[in-house]
Amino acid sequence: MKIDPALDASRDPFGEDHFSASEETPLREDAFVLSDPDKIERITENVRDIMLTLGLDLEDDSLKGTPLRVAKMYVREIFGGLHPDRRPKASTFRNKYKYGEMLVEKNITVYSTCEHHLLPIVGKAHIAYISNGSVVGLSKMNRIVDYFAKRPQVQERMNIQIVRELQKVLGTEDVACVIDAKHLCVNSRGIRDVDSSTVTAEYGGRFREEAVRREFLDYINLQTEF
Repeated sequence: MKIDPALDASRDPFGEDHFSASEETPLREDAFVLSDPDKIERITENVRDIMLTLGLDLEDDSLKGTPLRVAKMYVREIFGGLHPDRRPKASTFRNKYKYGEMLVEKNITVYSTCEHHLLPIVGKAHIAYISNGSVVGLSKMNRIVDYFAKRPQVQERMNIQIVRELQKVLGTEDVACVIDAKHLCVNSRGIRDVDSSTVTAEYGGRFREEAVRREFLDYINLQTEF
């Protein structure tokens, strides 16, 4: 039996060793030429084709609305962070009370999607910064995490993107982020290890100093060395 090279996993040059060389989400130049309704219409037809190829009966009451539901979910929800117009407006304020210690926002929920298998990444992000004269509203940190999570992602890249965005917003290098998340591409397929999770970290400025980094990790109760 001849195997289509496109379907032959043994000829995949990357296999399970996935990597990404860029801190930016890979987007084509024409990524936003189509309107959201146009994208929904096109994705609906593509999902419909996938389901038909799998042999599913799309006349069944339970399935006939699935292609449109998936398309709306992709465009408006789980991949909504791809569009730059949805970037959160993170207003900053003067640090009038002259708070000089680190501020930590921990246990921020992360719902993202692995870009290799389009399966969920679910976990927590922990963020800290040391003010350089400006502070940002607490909910804005959650919104920044949510924005970069709502796209096909690699956890390492998402971690870096969150830190870079907060550094830009706050005007300081002194920002850190640790993410601890489960990847369903590991938990539900392949090795099927339901207990494992992935921890990544990005430290900027003073957080590269061991004492400052240790204080942050103590705050979030993660004792692992990064």
